[in-house]
Amino acid sequence: MAALAAAGITTPFPIQAATLPDALAGRDILGRGQTGSGKTLGFAIPLAARLAGGYTSACRPRGLVLVPTRELASQVHAVLAPLAESAGLSVATIYGGVPQRPQVARLRDRADIVVACPGRLADLIEQGHCHLGDVEISVLDEADHMADLGFLPVVRRLLDMTPPDGQRMLFSATLDAAADVLARRFMTRPAHHDVGLAEAPPAMIHHLLTITPADRVGVVTALAGGSGRTLVFARTRHAAHRLARQLTSGGVPAAELHGDLSQGARERNLAAFTGGGARVIVATDIAARGIHVDGIDLVIHADPPAEHKAYLHRSGRTARAGAAGTVITLQAPAQAADVRALMRKAGVVPLTAAVTPGSPLLRSIAGEPAAPVTLPPDRPAAIMAAPATGRGAAALSAGFRGRRGR
Repeated sequence: MAALAAAGITTPFPIQAATLPDALAGRDILGRGQTGSGKTLGFAIPLAARLAGGYTSACRPRGLVLVPTRELASQVHAVLAPLAESAGLSVATIYGGVPQRPQVARLRDRADIVVACPGRLADLIEQGHCHLGDVEISVLDEADHMADLGFLPVVRRLLDMTPPDGQRMLFSATLDAAADVLARRFMTRPAHHDVGLAEAPPAMIHHLLTITPADRVGVVTALAGGSGRTLVFARTRHAAHRLARQLTSGGVPAAELHGDLSQGARERNLAAFTGGGARVIVATDIAARGIHVDGIDLVIHADPPAEHKAYLHRSGRTARAGAAGTVITLQAPAQAADVRALMRKAGVVPLTAAVTPGSPLLRSIAGEPAAPVTLPPDRPAAIMAAPATGRGAAALSAGFRGRRGR
């Protein structure tokens, strides 16, 4: 309680109030709540409270949290670590894209709880660096997205390595057939807590804007050029990289977040966005699962998502924890039928309009434009590798002055 109060958390969100009594009592939990509803604390508090006072052997954690992406692993660690520390526990993160030696060292130092992406954890287990035979509590976070990414086979293998009488908790924004398969196989009479409808929160305002393909970059630039914090979604890594360069060249510095970046670059760019050094970030669906940032004013679907679950997850980056937010979907005329079906499945009735880069509607949505940033012509994408603090952050706000490559 003291650790929660120190973080300014004194009143539970509905998903926490619903699940915590059963989770603290040791019951299996099947929980669904909207993105940003506080699911992480719903399992972090029971993990810290129920594992306190036990003994952990080297390379044999007692708590396990499986997540689909590296960014989400870092976010869960940030929430869980203070609670664990208050209970005398330690937390290690395990994910790919970085050297494994520090992660192996944390396991050998008797990390009590492991927050892991399935692939890297399975690799370390095969190498003999980790064993799951002592796991007392297992958590699957964003289970539906792990299914979408094809992680279910390795998730099943990992859960099979944990004791069958351990506590299992599954949390997700949507509970579909894949989650039901996991629940039936690994859970014993789970307490089912369904908080909120599986549709976009009412605090969101949704706009569906029809554009010509030639106007796409200009419209995104006009929307992202406001003074608020903006998250832009592109469908592919290449599209995210190209759009970030085009926005930056147009005077709207934009960071990137996608799988083609090194882990260090992803962390720096996300830190710049979280800390305010960058107001705009262009991301793909997978990378954006780790974006849990309060105060995102505008989400722009520069490429419409492929299905309604992706729309809800993308849109859930704004209007978090009851705050207001705006979601913009851009469509070409040829995409209208598919986007209309997607909106219907998502339970969204958007405000519609046809726009060009100079339309007054864009200014009314984005607000007053921020001062444009003029970049040196040979450095249109300098933000991609800029650190989030120190001289790198100063470069972000001062036009990226400094040596090439910084």
